[in-house]
Amino acid sequence: MPKLWTETIDAHRHAVREATLDATAALVAEQGLRAVTMSKIAERTGIGRATLYKYFPDVEAVLLAWHERQIAGHLAQLAEIRDRAATPGQRLDAVLEAYAHIHRQRLQHHGTHQHAESHDPDIAAALHRDEHLVPAEKRLHELVRDLVAEAAEAGDVRGDVSPDELATYCLHALNAARSLASQAAVRRLVTVTLSGLRPRPNACR
Repeated sequence: MPKLWTETIDAHRHAVREATLDATAALVAEQGLRAVTMSKIAERTGIGRATLYKYFPDVEAVLLAWHERQIAGHLAQLAEIRDRAATPGQRLDAVLEAYAHIHRQRLQHHGTHQHAESHDPDIAAALHRDEHLVPAEKRLHELVRDLVAEAAEAGDVRGDVSPDELATYCLHALNAARSLASQAAVRRLVTVTLSGLRPRPNACR
């Protein structure tokens, strides 16, 4: 197959995929996860349902792809913030605060629906099941884990709990930011979370 034709097909596939995920994001924001259907996506994008099914076998596959794209975007943003800070402790602080603010911004974006997942616990659970843990979500955990490990090595974080476990704790704790009413409350949440990471007085390292 000629290279130009291959590139044209690839570009078309990418455009269809992005249009599908953009439509899904809009539907989730407007109506919540449970309201998203293949028919609504097709109507929103102007792509025929038969064509849509060539790219995604069902609506859950669309939602998983949308979820992964969301996390991948957050990951890129957090990596950029990490690279601006000078010390391990500052990098960890900056990334955790940015992560918390991302969750609050998602709440504001979804408006009266708040965070769509909170209204659709069954689908939200499906998105987060271990077998559906998307690569971007794993990379997010690894990013925080590595920052925790560096900060622990520098003496800024406790060494009696594994970085992997502390990263899980941080990410779950900071998910509470989605229900907070102000930037100041988000900062307090980050401060409380970080306080749980600090080395214990007189603890053996």
